[in-house]
Amino acid sequence: MLRAGIVGLPNVGKSTLFNALTRTRNAESANYPFCTIDPNLGVVTVPDKRLAPLAKIENSEEIIPAVFEFVDIAGLVAGASQGEGMGNQFLSHIREVDAVVQVIRCFEDEDIHHVAGSVDPVRDIETITTELILADLDSLRRQLHKLEKDAKRGDADAAAKLVVVQKLEPHLDAGKPAITFELEPEEQIAARGLFLLSAKPTILAANVKDSDLAEADANPFVQQVRDYGREHHGCDTAIISAQIESELADLDEAEAADFLADLGVAESGVGQLIRAAYHLLGLRTYFTCGPKETRAWTIRVGDTAPQAAGVIHTDFERGFIKAETVGYDDLISHGSILAAKEKGLYRQEGKEYIVQDGDVILFKFNV
Repeated sequence: MLRAGIVGLPNVGKSTLFNALTRTRNAESANYPFCTIDPNLGVVTVPDKRLAPLAKIENSEEIIPAVFEFVDIAGLVAGASQGEGMGNQFLSHIREVDAVVQVIRCFEDEDIHHVAGSVDPVRDIETITTELILADLDSLRRQLHKLEKDAKRGDADAAAKLVVVQKLEPHLDAGKPAITFELEPEEQIAARGLFLLSAKPTILAANVKDSDLAEADANPFVQQVRDYGREHHGCDTAIISAQIESELADLDEAEAADFLADLGVAESGVGQLIRAAYHLLGLRTYFTCGPKETRAWTIRVGDTAPQAAGVIHTDFERGFIKAETVGYDDLISHGSILAAKEKGLYRQEGKEYIVQDGDVILFKFNV
């Protein structure tokens, strides 16, 4: 299962957000630095409004959403790449995740200490990014001698990595994260073997006060985060209020909707953040439906029908014959599989078919 790591400076709301995301109290939340030391791991469900209409069509007894993992990682401070604070643990833990959600404090509150003494979102983003870049530079320079030696001996993998290192080093040295450097497709493959921290896909999560959530677009801190993220990271910004999300975690669905309506907010920021992280990881959803259950299954962009079948069971992929499929919109608009068939919208696809987000599929297999 792929993982998104929640990172940020101490006291920006990471653990509060993690607890809300996972609807747990696994992560200790307190007003002092480094209250998270060991990473907390939680499985989250992916909000998907398509599940209920599909279940209604099939009169399904159960709805099972897609899931993936979030990891709450210790707070980082300037000098982490040199071991300051919990730097060594932070960097080793972030190396193990597939994408990064960087939580940025976008509110003033005298009662909540900021590790730098003041609120400055751009400075905070740059602090974290700089430490990741410095760690990457150190890693590349430690690998360089061996790569040069192995490349001279004719090691093709080492030679490919060496080319990438030589391209990336000046880019990183200029203070730019690896993810913003455009590599050729074959170079991207080689770069994965370098395990660079600043190459991980990133979302910025602007954490605002509960009273600011409805009018977050007017918050100057939020605008700074959005502008900086687009210009320097090429990434999106999600707006969340960790405190509100923490309160929502204790409410049922109807109570939560009423609570958000009173605040003038249409949807939980956590739901938006989960979907954004899911897509950032290159994940998509297809569905299976029947009287017993309607279920969302997670695949990667570009997966073929046999690979998608293998998510259910390896036997499905090994003995794949065909996939009977219809798009979600087509099924909903016609109201039943039978009606979709009559309109020629229910298709039979073979081994080369690339499964699309929202496909409703019945697999045929033989083992």
